[in-house]
This record gives sequence, C-alpha cells and structure tokens, in this order.
Amino acid sequence: MEKGKNCASYTPSKKRRRSSTISCSVLERWTLPLRLCTRCCLGHLDDNASASRRGLEEVKMKWYLVASLLTVLTSSQGILTTLSQSNGKYKYDYATVPFLAEVFKLIVSSVFLWRECKKSPPAKMTTDWKSVRLFPIPSIIYLIHNNVQFATLMYVDTSTYQIMGNLKIVTTGILFRLFLRKKLSNLQWMAIVLLAVGTTTSQVKGCGEASCDSLFSAPIQGYMLGILSACLSALAGVYTEFLMKKNNDSLYWQNVQLYTFGAIFNVARLVLDDFRGGFEKGPWWQRLFNGYSVTTWMVVLNLGSTGLLVSWLMKYADNIVKVYSTSMAMLLTMVLSVFLFSFKPTVQLFLGIIVCMMSLHMYFAPPNVLVDLPSTVRSDPESLVNVPVDRKTDS
Repeated sequence: MEKGKNCASYTPSKKRRRSSTISCSVLERWTLPLRLCTRCCLGHLDDNASASRRGLEEVKMKWYLVASLLTVLTSSQGILTTLSQSNGKYKYDYATVPFLAEVFKLIVSSVFLWRECKKSPPAKMTTDWKSVRLFPIPSIIYLIHNNVQFATLMYVDTSTYQIMGNLKIVTTGILFRLFLRKKLSNLQWMAIVLLAVGTTTSQVKGCGEASCDSLFSAPIQGYMLGILSACLSALAGVYTEFLMKKNNDSLYWQNVQLYTFGAIFNVARLVLDDFRGGFEKGPWWQRLFNGYSVTTWMVVLNLGSTGLLVSWLMKYADNIVKVYSTSMAMLLTMVLSVFLFSFKPTVQLFLGIIVCMMSLHMYFAPPNVLVDLPSTVRSDPESLVNVPVDRKTDS
C-alpha cells in the first residue's frame, strides 16, 4: 500500500512537470515575435537617434564654417576700405556703398529664391501683411543707431568710441536672454564678459599716451550715448534673429524682404544727403559709380557677402556666434595690420587675443571639458548576473 501510494503520488507530479514544460515552450513561442519586434523597434530608434546626431553635427560643421568665413570677410572689410582711399580720402561717395551692397544681397537672395521655387515642394513663403510689416523694423533701428553713432562722436574721440563699442557684446547677451528666452549657463556668461574684456584690452593703448587719459575724461553725454548705441546695435541683431526664426519660411524669402526695405532706406538716406547739400554735386543716381575702382567694388562685394553670412547665422545659429565672429575679426584685423600697414603690436593686443581665445573655448566647449566632473558608473550588461526564479506549483 505504501508503495502504491508512492507510485500514485509520483504520476501526477510527472504530469505537472510536463504541463509546466509545455506551458513554457508555448509561452516562448508566443513571445518570440514580440521580442523580435521590440528588438527591431529599438534598432530603428537607435538608427533614428544616430541619424539625428549626424544631422546636428553636419549643421554645427556648417555654421562653424560660415562663422570662420564671416570672421575672415569682416576682418578684410576694414583693410579693403583703407586700401580704397586715395591720399587718405575717398574719391567716391561712401554712402553709395551700403546701397549697392543691399542691392547685391537682394539680387543674390532673389536668384536663390527663384531656384527654390522651381523645386518640389516649393519654398515656403508667408505673404501676410502682418508678417511682412515686421521686416522694416531692423532697418529703422539701424538708421537710428547710425545717427546715435554720429552724436556719440561729438562728445568722445575715436579710441574711446571703439572701446565703448565693446559694450554691445554684453548687451547682446542680455537682450538674447530677455527677448529670445535663451538660457545661458554661468560659464557662458563669464565667457561673454571675458570677450568684452579681451577686445577692450586689445584696444587700450599705453597709459603714457594721451588717448589713455581721454578714456575717462569724456562728458557724461558721451557715455550715455555710447551705451545707447550698444543697446541699439544689440537690439537690431536680436530682433533680426527673432524674425528669422519665428516661422519656417525660406531663408531667401526672408532675405528678400529684409534687403528690399534696406535698399529703400538707403535710397532715402541718399536723397536726404542731396537735399542737405543743395544738390551741389547733382542727384545721387548720376554720381552713383563716380570714383569707383576695383578695390571699391571689392568693398561692396565684401559688405554684401558679410550680410548674407550674417543672415544665415541668424537663421541656423544665433547672435552670440555672430558676436564672436565679429570680435575675432577685429583681432585678426589688428594682426594683419601689423604686416600691411606697419602697425606696431602692443602687449595689450597679445593679452587681448589670449583672453578672447579663452572666452571662445569657455563658451563653446562642453562642460565636461571645462570642469572635472565625477565619472558616472555605468552598468555593464555582461556583468549582470542572471538570478533564477523558482516557480512553485500547487501540489
């Protein structure tokens, strides 16, 4: 009886083990497609993430290239303008250069827009008047800024004005944060301040010279107008970036609107100059190309190309990148002037270049490069131990 009881109790146990084995095999068979699907989806997600990273890297490489080209063109702008003079004077009407540069930018943007419209799908263009009416505002701000510049030079000398012009670096960062809601880290704020300090240091002359004393001897009106000029310059740049990024319109369509109004305002300035001068030299269109040389046309092309690069940076990068490009261009101009115009380098110039390079690295380098962060411990999948779980069955 005891043996029969043991045999009887053995058979159900064997059945239970068999049924458990069958249920596990069935479960594996049904979950296999789910696991394969999950693995496939994860693979697609990894592919999409890597493609997105590659796209971001390509865009970054493009604006690095554009910013470098902008630095070179901006640095050569002052040199070409100086070379276009004859015996220290301009043989041409300098007010016509910005107008022709606006026309050049308008023609180039129109050609690229026409090519985009022929593609499929065509370029996106918002023609609503509520959107178009915003594009004259940058030209109006720059017009006011130019007048403030002339008013500032009535109270301060040229060197003091150049040094105060570096305030636009800091004001750009402040307006960039306030109006565009772009958050900057503490390291980036320190980098912006260092950039302003570096550019100012490179422009300060020796304290034994008269210009060093004139820096703090200007009347209060000169400092107030200098601050206003820096704020207007930053406001024009930040507002232009806002226009470029407020919708997904074609860059060239936005450029056409900007440069159309820019050309109109430059024509208005030329007409106003004619009225002020009593038309002594005739209307502006009759003397438009008077005194132009090859170097003068290079100035026009340089100014126009610089504007096109700035608009690209406003669309796909930001104002801070533009500020760094123009600041580095100023330092590059000083270095090139040593070889081209017998400019004597100073200790302040070398110190300013070092500080600006530190600022450039501090702003764009990843935080883990600048600060020693504690290394995070990541779990290695191969080091994970599989812990078996015994399932109890009802006896």
